[in-house]
Amino acid sequence: MKKYAIVGTGDRAAAFGKPMADAFPNEVELVGVFDINPLRANKFAQEHGGIPVYADFDTLLARSGAELYIIATPDYTHHEYIIRTMEAGFDVVTEKPMTTDSDKCKAILEAERRTGRQVTVAFNCRFMPYMAQLKKIIEEGTIGRLLSIDFNWYLDTTHGAQYFRRWHRHMNQSGGLLVHKSTHHFDLVNWWLDDQPAQVNAMGTRQYFGPAREQRGERCLTCDFKKSCEHYYDIQANKFIREHYYDNEKKDGYIRDKCVFGDDIDIYDTMSVQVQYKRGALLNYTLVAHSPYKNWTATFNGTEGRMEAGEYFRGPRAEEPMHQIQIYNRAGEVISRQTKKATGSHGGGDYRLQQMICMQSKDELRQRAGSMSGAMSLLIGVAANRSIVEGKCIRIQDLLD
Repeated sequence: MKKYAIVGTGDRAAAFGKPMADAFPNEVELVGVFDINPLRANKFAQEHGGIPVYADFDTLLARSGAELYIIATPDYTHHEYIIRTMEAGFDVVTEKPMTTDSDKCKAILEAERRTGRQVTVAFNCRFMPYMAQLKKIIEEGTIGRLLSIDFNWYLDTTHGAQYFRRWHRHMNQSGGLLVHKSTHHFDLVNWWLDDQPAQVNAMGTRQYFGPAREQRGERCLTCDFKKSCEHYYDIQANKFIREHYYDNEKKDGYIRDKCVFGDDIDIYDTMSVQVQYKRGALLNYTLVAHSPYKNWTATFNGTEGRMEAGEYFRGPRAEEPMHQIQIYNRAGEVISRQTKKATGSHGGGDYRLQQMICMQSKDELRQRAGSMSGAMSLLIGVAANRSIVEGKCIRIQDLLD
């Protein structure tokens, strides 16, 4: 049985706690937890059968008896815990993104080489059955060699607003949505193409969120406009959020319902990115954080045809029971494929990711993502942010030199 510990007890830690321990009771045992907010750590521990809470990270490493550490802290702190864990002689699973900038990325890669330990990045999108089906079709050669991908991801304002009320609203903490959110999408494209990005060009704006209206406050809880604001968020309504965040504000001062129209917001809400890959394929990518409904679309253009896919999470097609895939070949034929929508969080990806962590199973689609996969996905976002500021194309290799 593999013993593991969790570092950070926010939203994503919950996916690696009770769900994973309950699903794989004969494979893993949760033996310790650490969070800089001891109140939140204690709450998490109580919900997981009274597992030990460690007052500091070094004590967790020295005394927990864990063989594997799962890092689920805010993005900008990942590198610290990843490196210290490997230096202590242990392997690491880290939430995405692996980190937030090129210097931290290089430090992680160097530490992995130096220590001989292994970093796994928790890209649950690779494990969604629908995404895996697209990978299989590509590898079968159905549309030939991929030449380009058009990938558009639209967050509705319910989902998009979350990033603008939490710590993600600060570029120096999340890398913006092009790092924090898009790392999922860039990794999928890298995986689908089985290639690495070479250069990136991007544009980005912030026009919906941020200081875009006069009627705003410091936080939703105390806002004078809560009755009229369409983005009002009741931090006390959800039991998990109330008990893990609101009830523990007094310890670390972290406010989780800050105004989405705050002056301090410096991330983009509308982004467009172009990526050229080493073998020549092109990616055209869009991310919007304020759509009326949430969905994504992808078009794959190959030497032998074209494939179209997409998913509606909300909106007019959200209740469809099957995922649709349309393939158009050069003989004029249209081939339709369907795959049943998977159950479970993140399109069934979380459970399958947990299964990969807990069990030694075949990895025919190469879904397990290591540090280089983590680096390539986050560096597209880093390069895109830099391209927006500098108004020029950015080479990925320049970020690694």
